[in-house]
Amino acid sequence: MGNTFGQLFRVMTFGESHGGGIGVVVDGCPPKIDIDEGDIQRELDRRRPGQSKITTQRKEMDRCEILSGVFEGKTLGTPIAILVRNQDARPADYADLAKTFRPSHADFTYEAKYGIRNWQGGGRASARETIGRVAAGAIARKVLEKFSPRIEIVAYVMQIHEIAAKIDKSKVKTKDVEANIVRCPDAATAKKMISLIEKVRSDGDSLGGIIECVVRNAPPGLGEPVFDKLEADLAKAMLSLPATKGFEIGSGFFATRMRGSEHNDAFEMKGGRVRTTTNFSGGIQGGISNGEEIYFRVGFKPTATIAREQKSVTAAREETKLAARGRHDPCVLPRAVPMVEAMAALVLCDHALRQRAIDPNK
Repeated sequence: MGNTFGQLFRVMTFGESHGGGIGVVVDGCPPKIDIDEGDIQRELDRRRPGQSKITTQRKEMDRCEILSGVFEGKTLGTPIAILVRNQDARPADYADLAKTFRPSHADFTYEAKYGIRNWQGGGRASARETIGRVAAGAIARKVLEKFSPRIEIVAYVMQIHEIAAKIDKSKVKTKDVEANIVRCPDAATAKKMISLIEKVRSDGDSLGGIIECVVRNAPPGLGEPVFDKLEADLAKAMLSLPATKGFEIGSGFFATRMRGSEHNDAFEMKGGRVRTTTNFSGGIQGGISNGEEIYFRVGFKPTATIAREQKSVTAAREETKLAARGRHDPCVLPRAVPMVEAMAALVLCDHALRQRAIDPNK
């Protein structure tokens, strides 16, 4: 049913926005990996609602409970189940939506597919589902740290609407990203972004933008041609996140305006390793990591839920008008940063395990 992701490191998320809770089952995690609830909670705190004035004011602490698969601070090699209980659900806020389809939401398409839908906050289509992904991503990071201790995964907001930041992706650190509520490591640009988000929110509207992610010190050899290329799995992972509309890696669409002589990444020997003089490939060639920085960008649409009145249609196929109620992000990007990092960690962890399956020395 499309709720499972990964081949060897497999995750299945469950739960709805206003149900009893949200969670994930992780299968395929190696044994004896150090993990505790604090490792998972740190990442969940980065994505939880109500963390700043520019996010939804739904008050959820998102406290995780490890139900299985971990004993005395170490993974057992058995399925790991994690649960986060919903505490501030207000399904009554959505009563008007029981028979009306919200524009650009999954209301109509879910009903078209299943003949039934949970209209309380979008149910399974809510971004609240990503709690399970972020929790699983925290475990994936711990596995990656054991196999590749120097690996780093850092995502950040690089653009909100038409405000774009200038960021050196090779130098940005997580502490720089977390230095402000919009998670843009360019402090001056971050202030402009925050001001714009506040203004648009007061207008009853919303904004989209771009998140960039960089992976440093990933080992060469990750990726499974032909259909499971590393960039293909990253693209699927990112485009499975709510509100995503675009993905590009390395030079991306800019490559269409270059010649081969400009775009090719020439090889050289450096420090006893095969390196490339440029990195237009984004650290992946032929679907396999080459040891250079992996970097990609994800485009997010403006939040679909807005306070302005819009045209819509009811389940009875009658035209109507609708103004959203409830608590919503005017811009999803600040909270989407840990989601992007989590999905990158899941892909890299899965491919690291697949590589070790064919070469235990990796």
